[in-house]
Amino acid sequence: MELTLRRLFRPVTLEDDASCKPLMAPSSLRRSIGPGILLAGACIGGSHLMSSTTAGARFGFALVGLILLTNLVKYPFLRVGTRFTAATGLSLLEGFQRRNTAYLPLYLLVSLVTGTATIAAVSFVAGLLLTNVPGLTGQDPYGLSIAVLVVCGLVLLLGHYRALDRLSKLLVVLLTLLTGVAASSLLIRGPVGDVAASWVSTDPTPWTLANLAFLIPLMGWMPGPVEMCVWPSLWMFSRARDTEHTATPQEAEFDFNLGYGITVLTALFFVILGSYTMYGSGDGMLAGSGVSFAQKLIKLYTAAMGGWAAWVIIPAAFSAMFSTTLTCLDAYPRSIAAIQGLFRQSDSGDAAPGPLQRRFDPWVVVHLLAAVVALVVAKGGGIGVKDFVFGAMTGSFLTAPLFAWMAMDTINSSLVPEEHRYRPLTRAFCWFGLVFFSGFSLLFISRFFLGLGAA
Repeated sequence: MELTLRRLFRPVTLEDDASCKPLMAPSSLRRSIGPGILLAGACIGGSHLMSSTTAGARFGFALVGLILLTNLVKYPFLRVGTRFTAATGLSLLEGFQRRNTAYLPLYLLVSLVTGTATIAAVSFVAGLLLTNVPGLTGQDPYGLSIAVLVVCGLVLLLGHYRALDRLSKLLVVLLTLLTGVAASSLLIRGPVGDVAASWVSTDPTPWTLANLAFLIPLMGWMPGPVEMCVWPSLWMFSRARDTEHTATPQEAEFDFNLGYGITVLTALFFVILGSYTMYGSGDGMLAGSGVSFAQKLIKLYTAAMGGWAAWVIIPAAFSAMFSTTLTCLDAYPRSIAAIQGLFRQSDSGDAAPGPLQRRFDPWVVVHLLAAVVALVVAKGGGIGVKDFVFGAMTGSFLTAPLFAWMAMDTINSSLVPEEHRYRPLTRAFCWFGLVFFSGFSLLFISRFFLGLGAA
């Protein structure tokens, strides 16, 4: 019998809590793990490989505090989708629609714009990394990027959620282990320069207006855009249908926390890799062509760690970018397909897998083709990897206050049972996050659009 939305998820009642059935039995917990790992696969990409590595290369460990703070500030917002769905039985998109009629159109509008840019950007980096693979050296990185997009599209169109879930878990485990091995070997071997001093002081300092062009993109995708709060909510329905198991709120949040913890850990791994191998030489990391970036990245690692490092860094870096491309190519079309169903009032967005899948497949093709067009335009315009990827990262940060407000307003609304809403301390921290996002966004706009601090 086809499972429906209301049967897949429903609020946990007092009678459920009072029963003798354990809420986090090992077998049911294992079947609940998936959406959080997919979130990790989406996050561990440009923000980690490019921004975290470059942060370590340019400033050593001076930006570790900002990286951890950004992860902490975004945590309650990104957790909203998981918590809302487990508590209400609704997707967060349906929650947006019920909470405020303006929320869903706003989310759709921004997703249509940022989706293409993000998918094209992450596939571009994946293609660049493939130029380090023997036999692919000298190949056109744009052509390799398009090949990555096509492979990801075929995985989603032919294998659907099950293929996404299985492959993403494999890639996340692989990249976490490989980057952990690389970071551990460097910690044992020691840094190339006096990186320990960067904990308390650095020259040059990152805390200048001129460095906003780097800090804002770093925070934009660290660990990912706030709009990603919707994605685990939708993946929870697909996971429940795949396993025929409905995650309890405790299981769902354990899954989310596991994935989020992996993203934070790997971000620190890449900072270590950058600072221990490139400290003092990071200013030129993103200069020149995209191919030169990919080649410099691998050469610096192998120079510091030995030739064997290529067998670790290349697969780890490519796994990070391929998993990000795959999950983004799923999540943006999945979100738009769900919104389409809500607008038509034909279903609840993800209530029935048949209608959703019929809407989802064309949107995958549309996003794939749009990303290919963006890559062709970027190639014709001579847009480098820094401008391409950092532009997408910056856009994600500037829209963060909007999505953060929508998430906070919905999770604390009457749609959610009171026991599952955020407590006063968490609400206060959410307000701090809104001020954090808004303040940096206004500072960036004042600097680069109004000329604040310009010489």
